[in-house]
Amino acid sequence: MGNVHLEVVTPDKVVVSQDVEIVVAPGSLGEFGVLEDHVHFLTGIAPGELHYTFEGGTEYLVVSTGFAEVSNNVVSILVDSAESAREIDVERARQAAERAEARLEKDRGTEDIDFQRAEAALKRAMARIRVAKKAI
Repeated sequence: MGNVHLEVVTPDKVVVSQDVEIVVAPGSLGEFGVLEDHVHFLTGIAPGELHYTFEGGTEYLVVSTGFAEVSNNVVSILVDSAESAREIDVERARQAAERAEARLEKDRGTEDIDFQRAEAALKRAMARIRVAKKAI
């Protein structure tokens, strides 16, 4: 099987820069996969699980919003944040999910609650928990 070069970059660092066999990422219109010689495209990245397979196995990351570009066997993913499954603090993610759920349980008329932000926080926390379990 051929290779593509994967780059996952945040404002702070390059999280991944390596040749891989396949990349599967959470696009803004749904999950997408990239193999060698994929057609050029640009898409948004939604918060969720990104995984890639290489000679030594499969790695899992949780990513936030951003963009992806596929061109000439290079997959460039630019996101606000990315964590490998091994780096995730599961207890902290559970606490964040509980806080978000508590905010979402309040009356929608409550002015001091930003429900869209609470829903986004819950999705991020759940994605972090889901990805962390894959490192076990």
